[in-house]
Amino acid sequence: MYLLIITLHKEEHLNDVLSCLIELGVEDAVIMDSESMEKALAYKVPIFAGLRFDLGGKPFSKTILATCEDKETGKELIRLLKEVDIDLESPGVARILTVKLESVLGKPKPIEEF
Repeated sequence: MYLLIITLHKEEHLNDVLSCLIELGVEDAVIMDSESMEKALAYKVPIFAGLRFDLGGKPFSKTILATCEDKETGKELIRLLKEVDIDLESPGVARILTVKLESVLGKPKPIEEF
């Protein structure tokens, strides 16, 4: 089992990312509000306030934590999103990490079909 960590800096892609995760069979996910260190410095530390002009956009991101069976799930997510013209590998769009898990306890509640 693997932990897929997606830091999505372009929040407008969140619905597409979640749809693709469901398509890949990933249903056990948590979405959190987050911000990059660069943006935190620019908006909260006065000495770095000049960085704001270079950053543009909102200072917040979404971080998605999900368990998955296949370590290639992140690559598959990128492939699916490229089919709808979303390139997670473009600078400043997203960052995806896959970490091998030693153990996972508990069972997620299945997502009901609407």
